[in-house]
Amino acid sequence: MAPVTRVVIIGGGPGGYEAALVGSQLGGDVTLVDTDGLGGSAVLTDCVPSKTLIATAEVMMTVKGSEELGLRIDNDNGTDNADGVTIDLGKVNRRVLKLAERQSKDIRDKVIAEGVEVVNGLGRLDGPATVVAETAEGERRFDADVVLISTGAHPRELVTAQPDGERILTWTQVYDLTEIPEHLIVIGSGVTGAEFASAYDALGARVTLVSSRTTVLPGEDSDAAKVLQDVFTERGMEVLSESRAESVTRDGDTVTVKLTDGRTVTGSHCLMAVGSIPNTAGIGLEEAGITLDKGGFIEVDKVSRTSARGVYAAGDCTGVNMLASVAAMQGRIAMWHALGDAVAPLDLNVVSSNVFTSPEIATVGVTQKQVDSGDVRALAINMPLATNPRAKMQGIHEGFVKLFCLPTTGIIVGGVVVSPHASELIHTISLAVSEKITVDNFAHDFTVYPSLSGSIAEAARRLHGHSTDKLEKHIEI
Repeated sequence: MAPVTRVVIIGGGPGGYEAALVGSQLGGDVTLVDTDGLGGSAVLTDCVPSKTLIATAEVMMTVKGSEELGLRIDNDNGTDNADGVTIDLGKVNRRVLKLAERQSKDIRDKVIAEGVEVVNGLGRLDGPATVVAETAEGERRFDADVVLISTGAHPRELVTAQPDGERILTWTQVYDLTEIPEHLIVIGSGVTGAEFASAYDALGARVTLVSSRTTVLPGEDSDAAKVLQDVFTERGMEVLSESRAESVTRDGDTVTVKLTDGRTVTGSHCLMAVGSIPNTAGIGLEEAGITLDKGGFIEVDKVSRTSARGVYAAGDCTGVNMLASVAAMQGRIAMWHALGDAVAPLDLNVVSSNVFTSPEIATVGVTQKQVDSGDVRALAINMPLATNPRAKMQGIHEGFVKLFCLPTTGIIVGGVVVSPHASELIHTISLAVSEKITVDNFAHDFTVYPSLSGSIAEAARRLHGHSTDKLEKHIEI
């Protein structure tokens, strides 16, 4: 009988708990050491809470646009103004935290049911093959054949803008608010900043977004970012482009943001969304021979191996495309590799992602930046949703579908969707990219009429027959 492989995992986020499930499935003796609650920040302070808050904001946006669809909302003042709908933020945030707690418990129950030992404690390495857990009952030591580090990350803080949890906040602290901020200043226009700015704008707060770049979402498709910034400004949000925050101070119920150009912005609350710091300090990584980059992230290869034999890493602590789905796949790949199962290296070219703003922005595969720079030779087509019949019925005015395909073969290599529920629509393009489907094959499949997904098929049909001499053009329909 073959000896059982002892697997010890530090951190119970998506990378950790998915690795635990696979490790147990493949016959490993798995111990998971976790300090905050299974699901990690993705479930407790990030993805699940923020998207639950955003779900309420989406309903509010629907209500605000209902008059165009012929709905009448009678308010106490006798008007038909949807702005009369109010938000009980305390109740919203209690629901947010309750859902996060429930999801964490469901994950814990599932992991334990699969035979994984869950240890509540702070884990660290004592060499590459021993994990020490500091628990309420004292120190416990676990020898391991395989170790996985999945310790996540935490919000970056500025020395000159220290959060107080009341008026100056990180994204983990916003769920303690019981009233809609009168004027929320969001510093940082990346995904986190844009999502919270969009949500609180929909919930009725006055929002100022401080963006260090020309447009919001500098890491996303430039056409999509422009649409979102235009939507923000049309809705009354103040976007301060090419502006950097130097400091944030509080005086009673007022916060003041000083910009590097000398200007100041005052508001009732400030949300800091200026990046993440990996949770890799002080847990014995470098002493165990694990290489960290200059930002403190764990360096891994495409099967999640670190520089120390038998030690793997997954999730935000690696800095690899910091998405919950990527963390989960890194954890699974680590266990498949470590326990001798069939495994393919992580392929970031097929990862789909979504920005949960209003409208949403979903992407997969090749990007416009890669095409424009010449790194990828591909043809792009952009189909505005304004011509889509379902979009007209639903009162959708902004957004588009963009497809990228290779010349000659017509294989779909990427796409962008800017639309309500783009996170659901991107899956068809994701499948096309993963399975190397051509625009001709895609165009021959049926779509429902009318539907937003019909624009994806229409884009594929429009790409049919375009010759390579049009590659330099960005086709707009």
